[in-house]
Amino acid sequence: MAKSNYGKVVDLERYAKDSRLTEPSDGKIFDYRKMRELVKKLGRPLTDKEAEQFRIK
Repeated sequence: MAKSNYGKVVDLERYAKDSRLTEPSDGKIFDYRKMRELVKKLGRPLTDKEAEQFRIK
């Protein structure tokens, strides 16, 4: 798909399995600014355990 549509407008409706573009929310809220700072410092994505410390309860 990527090669055949490179430089063209991608028709999302054609490839979407249903009307959602993302997974449904699980209701968790995180402090993304602080998470982003740590990601930049570490140079890698956070693990689930690391991300949990930034969860707003």
